[in-house]
Amino acid sequence: MDSVAARSAVRPPPDDVLVAIAEYALAPLDSSPLALETARYCLLDSLACAFEALEHPACTRLLGPVVPGANLPGGARVPGTGYELDPVQAAFNIGTLIRWLDYNDTWLAAEWGHPSDNLGAILAVTDYRARMARKAGQAVPAMDEVLASMIKAHEIQGVLALENSFNELGLDHVLLVRIASTAVAGALLGCDRDQLISALSHAFLDGGALRAYRHAPNTSPRKSWAAGDAAARGVRLALIARTGELACPSALSAAEWGFYDVLFSGQVFQLPRPFGCYVMENILFKIAYPAEFHGQTAVEAALRLHPQVADRVQEIDRAVLETQAAGRRIIDKTGPLHNPADRDHCLQYMVAIALLYGRLQATDYEDAVAQRPEVDALRDRMDVRENPDFTLAYHDPAKRHIANAVQVFFQDGTCTDRVAIEAPLGHRERRDEGLPLLREKFCRSAGRRLGQAQADRLLAVCGDARALACMPVDEFVALTIH
Repeated sequence: MDSVAARSAVRPPPDDVLVAIAEYALAPLDSSPLALETARYCLLDSLACAFEALEHPACTRLLGPVVPGANLPGGARVPGTGYELDPVQAAFNIGTLIRWLDYNDTWLAAEWGHPSDNLGAILAVTDYRARMARKAGQAVPAMDEVLASMIKAHEIQGVLALENSFNELGLDHVLLVRIASTAVAGALLGCDRDQLISALSHAFLDGGALRAYRHAPNTSPRKSWAAGDAAARGVRLALIARTGELACPSALSAAEWGFYDVLFSGQVFQLPRPFGCYVMENILFKIAYPAEFHGQTAVEAALRLHPQVADRVQEIDRAVLETQAAGRRIIDKTGPLHNPADRDHCLQYMVAIALLYGRLQATDYEDAVAQRPEVDALRDRMDVRENPDFTLAYHDPAKRHIANAVQVFFQDGTCTDRVAIEAPLGHRERRDEGLPLLREKFCRSAGRRLGQAQADRLLAVCGDARALACMPVDEFVALTIH
């Protein structure tokens, strides 16, 4: 019989990645003015997404307490609603609202994702803390903590995404939301270094969600609440660690049983730059169209071509769509599309709507539009190709472009212009052009939900850096309540 060597029970020091994240989350933030300004816009944009999502019953049916009647008077509030919940469930509610329409900010690298998903955890924890502190007559946290936590959450999620591809291994990017939310929620809840390392170790022990719900043939609305679920899990793990729960120090590196060996093909995470505020400074805003980000410039290009196509739809022979490798991997989709979540992750569908109708709105993903025969007829005549130059610019850290090109060919041999757009409206290179539209996006959605006077007050507060930083969190959240 072969002998098996006994495994040492000596507990190793914690993995370097756990330490690096914990120490960054707990340290004072050395932020740039650009990062702080961008964080204010990110806060506005995330609230705009949440308010707009409240108009969709498929989203609102998931909101509220985990079971009927499990409300928490004096607990964390959910913007745009009357819910008062424990911070774990509030994080789920807020995160789900922000993410529902695929309209919040985006980070694209080896892994992609939406760092503002973490605001669900941040706002839930800080509002809960603020209300408890006010009730106890203690100092109430101000919004500068929220902004700093947003910058840190963006940075943790984004730096981990720079050179570590989870999607290539079938894992969903919401894993990074869980990690970042655990880190910032733990810091906000008062975890010390050891407790935060413990929380992070358990966040990695949870493993990773499978990406099946984002891809055909299983694309489903889960992709719209998965980030809220991850943010809530981050708060839960931070609360567990706060009680003194023991860490699993080699959760990543343990031979055979750790994250690297089980889920990451034995690879070790790469952290190509120190944590700072790079990600918030370079975040991509989804301003114009509620659509998966790899297709944003394709929609813009198609909208420019709409006047050349609108009166000749029946004459179209084919449409050629050039995209990046990531766009082909994620949103190049043929065949039947079964629900709005399926359609907003289909490049051909987004472009078809823009070419046909000169618009792309959240309602265009619903059955009433999708079942029009001309939509699928045009989708069937689309040829999606990777443009290698677009892929290179996508990965270039100095550019981070998300380029697409669209050209339509007619049966008589004529064609439209070839419209290529390198950077979407929400890109840093187009920030001056995009920010006025971001404010319009907020005023439109907040005005419908809260009334214009209250929306204007929120916009004014977020536009005044000093006033916002000093504002007690509970007072700010009160301005978001319907």
